[in-house]
Amino acid sequence: MTERIVSSRSRGFLFLDSHPAGCTRLVDDMWQAVPERVQDSADEAPVALVIGSSAGYGLAATIAGLARAGIRGIGVSFEKAPARRTGTAGWYRTAATAELAAKAGRDFVFLNGDAFSDALKDEVADLLDKRFGGRLDYLVYSVAAPRRTDPETGVTYASVLKPIGEAYRTKTLVFDGEGVPEITTVETGPAEGDDIQQTVAVMGGRDWARWIGHLAGRDLLAQGFKTVALSYIGSPLTAAIYRQGTIGAAKAHLEQTARDLNDRLAKEVDGRALTSVNGAAVTQSSTAIPGIALYVGLLRGVLDDAMVPPIDQLTQLWDQLTGITPLDIDDEGRVRLDTWELTPAVQEAVAERWQTATTENIPALADLDWFTVQVRQLYGFAVPGIDYAAPVETDVPWPRPTT
Repeated sequence: MTERIVSSRSRGFLFLDSHPAGCTRLVDDMWQAVPERVQDSADEAPVALVIGSSAGYGLAATIAGLARAGIRGIGVSFEKAPARRTGTAGWYRTAATAELAAKAGRDFVFLNGDAFSDALKDEVADLLDKRFGGRLDYLVYSVAAPRRTDPETGVTYASVLKPIGEAYRTKTLVFDGEGVPEITTVETGPAEGDDIQQTVAVMGGRDWARWIGHLAGRDLLAQGFKTVALSYIGSPLTAAIYRQGTIGAAKAHLEQTARDLNDRLAKEVDGRALTSVNGAAVTQSSTAIPGIALYVGLLRGVLDDAMVPPIDQLTQLWDQLTGITPLDIDDEGRVRLDTWELTPAVQEAVAERWQTATTENIPALADLDWFTVQVRQLYGFAVPGIDYAAPVETDVPWPRPTT
């Protein structure tokens, strides 16, 4: 037994440990938020692969797929096991998701490894062939990574968060050591050298296309196969650092990849490739982007409970992918799950608060209590019903597939 009290020590938005019980409770709450529907028998259940299944929208896609669409299949993520410190939050979330999937009778296997590598692609292909009848109906791609090693060349690329063309100055939200909010201004220098190409190589569509090519080469794509990559556009307030910056260039590449894959899959398996534009949320990736914390806090201040959580968005996506509801696609072929965020009225209200926000008035303009809870919950803290003064088992094993 390795029970101990896990404290919520942090450096800014980054926590040093994760709380297993809190992570488990959050996964259970997400599962319970998904409306049930009548499922087919286990043999008829669709086979899905979720790449990036342990956090953010990828976690929501996994849980909604299991609870709503009745999927079986494989989830892929890259998490650290418990050692001197606790495991990562994604490690504990995966263990909790696996337990709920097993209770619901879903045959779902979780693999821990580098999704960019050909070795893991081979492992997934072998598992699909041997365990799931050699067919794949859906692939959800949700990967946010700081670097990627190209398996063909061995070259490692690093992504950066930079504007393109000129430096970017923006308001941003920080908290001091006592948790007191402060509005400051930060400046990010423009992309230089091959920053854009490096970021596209990591966060664009190359690995997604490689996954499809790898699985197609093994003849594993079912007739009518659908794949979707999860993406984000965001507000004009953050466009210079996001949609018009290096990450935006990667997102544009991802969308072009979707169009190319869509043409290929339509011919080969009567299939389809899409991007899904999701709405704003507090994630481990988004808190690293300058200005995003302030924007999301203000957005919540404007919308309150009308802000749509990731699990609800991904439930909508699965309903569209499985034909319960029609695909809601824009003129560029993207599924739009962010319309609640980008209406003119909402964006005007957020922009007005953004312009007037100061350290003194930010508590009245943004829902900072909600935001700080959301950040803490990324690591399993601030979860109602959890006794954080009690010791908890931290040495949780990675879920093994049932035979």
